[in-house]
Amino acid sequence: MSAPVVQVDAVTKRFGPRDAVQRLSFTVARGEVFALLGPNGAGKTTCVRMLVGIIRPDVGRIVVSVNGHSTPSLPRATSAYLPEDRGLYREIPVLRTLVYFGRLRGLSRRDAEGRALAWLDRMGLADRRDERIDSLSKGNQQRVQFIAAILHQPAIAVLDEPFTGLDPVSQEFFLDLVAELKRSGTTIVLSAHQMDLVERAADRVLLMNQGREILSGGITELHERLDSAAARAGGAPARLHDVFVRAVREDDARVTMEAGSSDPAWH
Repeated sequence: MSAPVVQVDAVTKRFGPRDAVQRLSFTVARGEVFALLGPNGAGKTTCVRMLVGIIRPDVGRIVVSVNGHSTPSLPRATSAYLPEDRGLYREIPVLRTLVYFGRLRGLSRRDAEGRALAWLDRMGLADRRDERIDSLSKGNQQRVQFIAAILHQPAIAVLDEPFTGLDPVSQEFFLDLVAELKRSGTTIVLSAHQMDLVERAADRVLLMNQGREILSGGITELHERLDSAAARAGGAPARLHDVFVRAVREDDARVTMEAGSSDPAWH
């Protein structure tokens, strides 16, 4: 079995007195789609920012292995990052923006422009290539942001909340793009909280809550386990969405109970 592309070992990140991520461990295999799931504030974005090197873990280790080279975060030349807070220059024309990002990732101006024009044509934005970014709708801005992230054909892509704020048609479009990246051999780590969309895109998932892992496994494996349990109980097959909601609520209740039992007022 080949070494994982991403290896996260017992990573913790603190902000003041709070652990945003607590002793989190996982691996991502080459060519798979791995999803970090969880409610708002679960620690997903903190984990993503450690993967891409924006922040460093306080405890633990991250190793990213691409093309025989290992680094403590994503190597810029062979990776892509789609941030939750979109980072386009709003007053710059679309094509100029894409060429700029392509050049940052090592492409020649000619190559960057050729690839950008091909992607814009495919996404129905070719006639808007000379318009400013802020003249586009939110969905079209997100399409431009996606092109900027993957223009250099990365070996690994990290997508933070790629479906947020998109209408159903745009969500389907981005699901197709994720599937295409996977077919091309790109390893994908995505962070999201739309369980139904991730269920269709991911090979494996890890559910976080309050900075910790509370459930993980392959999509097929989890479905088989849940459907079997539902059949034994005489009910309909369970949705992953329902299981995740229940798991988060049970974890919140457990943490609240443990915090209460440690309060001196209870003794």
